[in-house]
Amino acid sequence: MSIWKRIGNIFSKPEAPAAPKSMLDLSPGDICEVSLVTYEVTGRTQTSGRNAVVLTLRDGSRIGYLYIEQREQLQYALYQPIDGRLDNPAEVPATLELDDYTYHLEEEYEGYASVTGQTPYMNGGQQHVWQYQSDESRLLRVEWQNGRFMLYEGEKVIPGDVKVIRA
Repeated sequence: MSIWKRIGNIFSKPEAPAAPKSMLDLSPGDICEVSLVTYEVTGRTQTSGRNAVVLTLRDGSRIGYLYIEQREQLQYALYQPIDGRLDNPAEVPATLELDDYTYHLEEEYEGYASVTGQTPYMNGGQQHVWQYQSDESRLLRVEWQNGRFMLYEGEKVIPGDVKVIRA
């Protein structure tokens, strides 16, 4: 190495370290931990106009869905798919009763959903979402896209229980 390169290296700034991925940036193939369970991210769904994503998580044969939304701080909810159906997206009620729990509509939105990897809807498209909460803090999520309904039951997860293992 020449003397000029050595002198140049002394005065040059070191390369900035790469910023670590946040949970909102994860994509298929990444590994994360939710409530002390390690999951592989196998899919990602993001609805336009919202700073939120739904990650499809796999732990062996179990599949879960982690809803992540950036508001004042990151908010997390872990969902499991449930059986059930609704007939018409125009007739989704404001109150749903399911397994002796009464769920009340908290939020309803729609937008274009872009998907990556393995998700309940394999193609992107217009998606309509209803999010419910019961008095016992249980969560219910209803999605409609391409003429198909998906229902999920879940619970909130505190931010300290969620971390990126490998991105």
